[in-house]
Amino acid sequence: MPRQSLLLVDDNQDNLDSLALAFARSDYDVVAARGGQAALNLMAERWFDAIVTDLKMPKVDGLALVKKARSLNPPSAVIVITAHGTIPTAVEALRDGAVDYLTKPVDLFELRRRVAMTMEKQRLARENLFLHEELSQRYGLENMIGDSKAMREVFEQARRAAESRATALIVGESGTGKELVARALHNLGPFSRQPFVAVHCAALTAGLIESELFGHERGAYTGAESARAGRFEMAAGGTLFLDEVGAIPPPVQVKLLRVLENREFQRVGGTATLRAEARVVAATNQDLAAGVAQGKFREDLFYRLSVIRIRVPPLREREGDVALLTQAFLKEFSTDAPARLSREAFERLEAYSWPGNVRELRNTIERVCVMKRGSVAGVEDLPEAIKGRPADGPAVQLRLGMKLVDIERAMIEETLRSVSGNRTKAAQLLGISRRTLQRKLSGTDKDNGE
Repeated sequence: MPRQSLLLVDDNQDNLDSLALAFARSDYDVVAARGGQAALNLMAERWFDAIVTDLKMPKVDGLALVKKARSLNPPSAVIVITAHGTIPTAVEALRDGAVDYLTKPVDLFELRRRVAMTMEKQRLARENLFLHEELSQRYGLENMIGDSKAMREVFEQARRAAESRATALIVGESGTGKELVARALHNLGPFSRQPFVAVHCAALTAGLIESELFGHERGAYTGAESARAGRFEMAAGGTLFLDEVGAIPPPVQVKLLRVLENREFQRVGGTATLRAEARVVAATNQDLAAGVAQGKFREDLFYRLSVIRIRVPPLREREGDVALLTQAFLKEFSTDAPARLSREAFERLEAYSWPGNVRELRNTIERVCVMKRGSVAGVEDLPEAIKGRPADGPAVQLRLGMKLVDIERAMIEETLRSVSGNRTKAAQLLGISRRTLQRKLSGTDKDNGE
């Protein structure tokens, strides 16, 4: 970090020289300005960590400098110097944003001490700002790579939703990056400095998840030797992220609904009512609406969770993003210069359906960077499932005399192979329902072109 800067301001040249002499041997970058207007001119050209200024000056006084310093981003810290008879004006300066004041005659030793304290506070504030920006780059939208129309819509929804404290539900297939969206909602919002607490509901047993969410008191169950705060308490003021919320069992769904409705809960084995002040962001790769129809998920909880709903598209719907993500992952996993892929290898990556979405692509590129045989990774360095057919070759071999029903069946079988046998995904790619796909495979579909 560069040296901290200090601006000294006084309309009396002798006083200004005295202030400058006091900081002649300091580690600060010291600049002197005779009068308020000269100070304003300097403040327009550069930013100062701290400003020491006389309060009473003609035309542009110390109060004007305080207001100007407060309007900067980040603000400069101002210490004002005043005569005994104008202490009320110094108090006004404090209300306007000055951090401290001293009375004349100035004790230069005390002034140096106050400036040192102010500079330390400024240093910590700037470090916190840099850390916040770094976290935003790591966990905000900047870490979500994509330029497809589908992802631009996700980015816009996330930016709008981040300012709200409303409950949000993020839906999408496994591996699409739902947690990245949740972190973006947190880090781009006004409570980004508060905790982000994640609970992966599918990894917890039915008996454990209630204690994990709401905490427990000592003796609540066998093994509970001491009281423990739950995730709602840990996330106070921030965000609680419930990943795979569809895995929460019905008895706990009732308690979660109560928290969302009135922000109150009790620890397991406790009687005291606690408040839950965290924003809840949930995610799922399941069809919760179908779960409601089947009686597996509460309808009232479903609507309470999905006040804001963001769908993260699968990678196969993100035209052009495979190349962007591939380049980013090549840079991430290369030990020296970013690894390179042959044109044919790139074509195979773009032709693949990516049932595991971004997570599968990331793991694939990491494997390529580790296992590649030369400076340029080729098709032979790709996993077998991705090598497939040549990207420029026909997926289905046609010949004269083939019946339409045979062509159709061959297309269906090839599509199934491309998605590792997943009939739901194959039906989506073919633009038909899963039931129609099953009928055509079984030969019971009557619309066969005869």
